[in-house]
Amino acid sequence: MRTTFLLTLLSGLAVSPVFAADAPQCKKVRMADLGWTDIALTNTTAQIILDGLGYDASQTLLGLGVAYSALKENDMDVFQGNWRPVQDEEYKTYFDNGWVEVLGVNLEGAKYTLAVPQYVADQGVKSFDDLAAHAAQFGGRIYGIEAGSNKPLLDMVAANRHGLGDWQIIESSEAAMLTQVANSMADKSWVVFLGWEPHPMNLDYKISYLSGGDAEFGPNFGGATVRTIARKGFSAECPNAARLFANLAFDLDYENHGMRMILGEGKSAEEAAREMIKRNPDKLAKWLDGVSTLDGGPGLPAVQSALGQ
Repeated sequence: MRTTFLLTLLSGLAVSPVFAADAPQCKKVRMADLGWTDIALTNTTAQIILDGLGYDASQTLLGLGVAYSALKENDMDVFQGNWRPVQDEEYKTYFDNGWVEVLGVNLEGAKYTLAVPQYVADQGVKSFDDLAAHAAQFGGRIYGIEAGSNKPLLDMVAANRHGLGDWQIIESSEAAMLTQVANSMADKSWVVFLGWEPHPMNLDYKISYLSGGDAEFGPNFGGATVRTIARKGFSAECPNAARLFANLAFDLDYENHGMRMILGEGKSAEEAAREMIKRNPDKLAKWLDGVSTLDGGPGLPAVQSALGQ
């Protein structure tokens, strides 16, 4: 009788998932935000899932350099915007000195470099080296995003690479830059700007990425992977939350369409993130593989319940 009972108990333990709860001090998860729509989508996706697991997640808007400093100084926990290789050189010391740790890759196949409307490319502007000859048509201006994210372009001008030493980098925001692009394209005027994928600009506009920017953004049109990084010690202190971020991987189609909801359909980041999660139940299951609630319960059903699924 006793043997039968023990075998039954052990059999049940063998097939039941074992979850490890995080310590109470892990309840608050602080994520750095740059004001980029892709990070708004991915951060809010993480926040919705973490809240469903019983955590208290938050986002703070920071410049890129400040985000790295905040991780180093333990003022932030997680940053989902480590674009490689474009950030490799400037922030190399953070990784070399162990001030931050890598949790995983959240996107592959991204690109990040200068772009022009297709009608400008059709007139022969296909490379960084083609820009200088058309300075008058471009107004000697390159449109970037928020201060702190345009250093490759600022360094390019300072070094007079591609003959662009007297050009001006217009630093504003993603939204302001895209307004300039939309206005320019409406009247077929010339504009050169910082473009990237994932982004609905790739769905909404006919654009062409410029070659020849390897020194600024790396080969293959700034071909990139995007990693999730954290403050030193985060994965050891909060392994369950860290596992979620390690699992949390997206793709170009997911982000392009989620970002389009925000930028093109007027939805909030939360509305877009919730809708994309509900459209992709298989992704949600993968993201929550081996992840528990804060108090150690099964994670997937808790999040599904919070989402009304």
